[in-house]
Amino acid sequence: MPLRLAAPCVLLLIGSTPLLAQPDASESAGAVEALRAALDENRGMPADLAGEPFARVPLTREDAATARGLIWQAHEARIRRDRAGELEARVIEDGDLTMPFSYSTFGEEPEGGRGLYISMHGGGNAPARVNDRQWENQKRLYEVGEGIYLAPRAPTNTWNLWHEPHIDRMFGRLIETLIVLEGVDPDRVYLLGYSAGGDGVYQLAPRMADRWAAAAMMAGHPNGVSLRSLRNVPFALQVGGDDSAYDRNTVGREYGDRLDALREEDPGGYEHLVKIYEGKGHWMDREDAVALPWMAGFTRDPIPSKVVWEQVGTPHGRSYWLAVPPEDARLGSLVVATRGGQTIEVAEAEGVSTLLVRLDDRMVDLDRPVRVEHRGEALYEGIAPRTIGTLLETLVGRGDPGLLFDAEVSVALPDAG
Repeated sequence: MPLRLAAPCVLLLIGSTPLLAQPDASESAGAVEALRAALDENRGMPADLAGEPFARVPLTREDAATARGLIWQAHEARIRRDRAGELEARVIEDGDLTMPFSYSTFGEEPEGGRGLYISMHGGGNAPARVNDRQWENQKRLYEVGEGIYLAPRAPTNTWNLWHEPHIDRMFGRLIETLIVLEGVDPDRVYLLGYSAGGDGVYQLAPRMADRWAAAAMMAGHPNGVSLRSLRNVPFALQVGGDDSAYDRNTVGREYGDRLDALREEDPGGYEHLVKIYEGKGHWMDREDAVALPWMAGFTRDPIPSKVVWEQVGTPHGRSYWLAVPPEDARLGSLVVATRGGQTIEVAEAEGVSTLLVRLDDRMVDLDRPVRVEHRGEALYEGIAPRTIGTLLETLVGRGDPGLLFDAEVSVALPDAG
């Protein structure tokens, strides 16, 4: 039963099951003070801070909350210092690629922060001027009652504009920046797109599922993607009944049926809205705009009771409160896990040998033992220590307070394919 242990710790043996003793209050407080000093000294958050000895010390609940606040404050300061220029320029860079974007703000800002609607244009494998026109159209295509409506310009002019690997990185960075600099509520980030942009929604919604409160696909094609990871992402699918190019209408109906079947099998998930506009072709005369207020009715749950994580398109290292080591992030792998009380059950696992389960006191009582099991067998049972290292590791690359976790348990999955 492998576990990433924070040091120092004391083992108590009850039968054959190791339980970790409660953290030492003095050492816990000392770790937080060491974190505070490191942040003050470096005026930010060095990439290797998670490797410092104090980052492995088990923390009390109170000290973990303090550390979380210090880390988030340092993160905000770094984003304000390093990202203000790119937001002002309205351009995201990734290597040699650039993604210009435009955004407008609607309504009064709610107490919890603004909604964010990322709206992807159509076009595809065409001259740049064609995709430029599509981008200009997308800027004006929809309005929202409240929130930031943001239209990016795809970095390339390829057929798969919105589902190449750099899009995941660019959208992640954009969301991370807007949470801090524009007061975006990370639980109210929405994805939508038309035509080739709809293709992108089919792809990005499942593979970045833990980012979205809801998603809306307009007049796109799924290119065979699986929708299983949409368990916690309400999904709108709209297509013209006469939109026969690439069989969009036929495939749209088929995917609507798939969503119905997923919902019937798992009534707690797979919320969806499917509209086939009979008599309409590729252009739906803006009737598809009904998806925006529909999406606005949903907020993300960053710690859902059940996670279905199937790797499609571009592999990711984490989804909600699950993660894998980099070498285990591969296409086709699947994990289905549920949580209840102090128990995490891994119901299905394919193509994953090591699973990282992230935890905090929203999910379980970390002062009591937690159990991770698979097919009735305990893979781990004991205290999962809160550490600064886990807080830092779960912040890096996300910048999302809802996906910041205090503890991590690593378990080996038997018979991994």
